[in-house]
Amino acid sequence: MLKVTPVQAFRDNYIWLIHGEDPRRVAVVDPGDAGPVLKALESRALEAVAILLTHHHPDHSGGIPALRQALDIPAWGPATELVAGVTHPVSGGDHVDLPRLGLSFAVIDIPGHTAGHIAFYGHGALFCGDTLFSAGCGRVFEGTPEQMLGSLDTLARLPDDTLVYCGHEYTLANLRFARAVEPGNAEIAQHAEHVAALREDDNPSLPSTLALEKRINPFLRCDEPGVQDAARRHAGHPLASRIEVFAAVRRWKDEFA
Repeated sequence: MLKVTPVQAFRDNYIWLIHGEDPRRVAVVDPGDAGPVLKALESRALEAVAILLTHHHPDHSGGIPALRQALDIPAWGPATELVAGVTHPVSGGDHVDLPRLGLSFAVIDIPGHTAGHIAFYGHGALFCGDTLFSAGCGRVFEGTPEQMLGSLDTLARLPDDTLVYCGHEYTLANLRFARAVEPGNAEIAQHAEHVAALREDDNPSLPSTLALEKRINPFLRCDEPGVQDAARRHAGHPLASRIEVFAAVRRWKDEFA
């Protein structure tokens, strides 16, 4: 089992540390702020040997230049997004080999939140930035609903036991919305209780699994009649395709209080 530990940043970001065969060596995923990373490395006696970046937004990428200056380590990031400090541009179909960690990750293109968003998948773990959240998905800023749904479909085809490490602690808010879409889904209610207990003790709600997400995440459930009916009722008009269902649910979430 891959060892992954979180570093909290800003209000609700997670920067992930992926431990290698020697657990004292790590790769750093989406370092929006160098300060918490450097502090964690020092306090835990860890050596960072690589940076993995999923997309260009500053709360994920802003710490890369300072980390590279302090640690002189390479950084892999999306080939179609210009990010200061990225030394190895990659895109879907590429592999990131990290021999100092004994690890390798496949790169997956998942546009929608940003135009060049990528994910890293390997060793049973998925680092998906702001595309897939637990019980939710990212806003569609630079892509289209069709692209975002296609990206979510791509991720949903990975093995059900895949551990999902996303970029933010949004789970409780996402579950509130999921209950509005599917009020009769008992697993959503049960998981909300579990996550509330975790957060009460300031523990992360992550990682999730793809198996769980397929049961509780409305954005992975656009083929479910209950989600389709709820989307039509909220939209107030017929929805002709699953893309229209997804777009209606995403708009609903954008406005949800």
